[in-house]
This record gives sequence, structure tokens and C-alpha cells, in this order.
Amino acid sequence: MPDFAHAAGAGVPSSAGAGAQTSQPPPSGSNKKSPNAKKRGPNSSLENFIIGYEAAYALIYDRGEYEAGIAALRALNRDDDPDVATLIGYASRKLGRYDDAKVWYDRALAADPNHAVTWSYYGMWQAEQGNVLKAKEDLEKVRSICGNTTCRSYQMLKDAIDGTVTY
Repeated sequence: MPDFAHAAGAGVPSSAGAGAQTSQPPPSGSNKKSPNAKKRGPNSSLENFIIGYEAAYALIYDRGEYEAGIAALRALNRDDDPDVATLIGYASRKLGRYDDAKVWYDRALAADPNHAVTWSYYGMWQAEQGNVLKAKEDLEKVRSICGNTTCRSYQMLKDAIDGTVTY
């Protein structure tokens, strides 16, 4: 599977809170604990969400099990989380369910109008629908969110529009 598929991150949702990143995995072997670690505890709702999201992410991106990934994401009961909604949209798009994908991308953007990954995937959806002009508008939106043309979300969508990436 092309590397761009992992643009949604290292499997950690951006909404997981301070310190969580969608662009890089946490350092391996890191023993640094969050300041809220005592409050949350090892079985906290947030930790369960992250574990569930990572499992769904692996189903979708690593194994191509889109149906199972969607079911796992829906089971998290966080459909309005922009990372969850974007990933459901991506999996729906991969299954050829373009109307469903649009609904999920719109839902993600309602939760976070500046979610660069969602705009990138939505642009890919637009391009697949034959609307390259709208995809280019989405590319400009990604650029304005990132503040440059070197961020991964921008590069993915640009490559898709240019036809240099197939997925």
C-alpha cells in the first residue's frame, strides 16, 4: 500500500490531547509520562479510545480490512471526532461508497474545519469524482492550514491531483 495512506498519522488521533500527534509515532522506549497520567490511569477512557483507534487504523491502513475498520471506529462512539470521521470516510471511499465518504468528510470538517488530513482526503475524493478544480481548491485550503507546501497532507493531495500516486 502506498505510504500516503498513513497520512492520517501514526495511528494516534490528533484529538487524543496534548502530546498526541498524527504525524509521528511517540518515541520508542519513551518513559516520559503525561502530567495527567495519574489522573487518567492505565484504563482511562482516553487510553481506551487511543487503543481502539490504533487497532482500527491498523485494520484499515495495514490490512485493508475496511469493513472491520469502520465497525471498530463506530464502536468507539466518537463519530464526531475529526480523526475518526476522516478515517471512516477514507475506508468508505476505498470501498467505493462515495456518498458515505462525503458524509464522513463533512462530519469531520464540521468538528474541525482546519483538519488538513480531512481536506486532503476530501480533495482526493473530489478528484476521483472528476472534479479536479474543486480538488485544487482543497489543495489550496490544505496549504493555508499547513502554512506551506511541504506538509504531508499537501504533498499527498498534490500527488493525487498530478496522477503520480495511485491508491
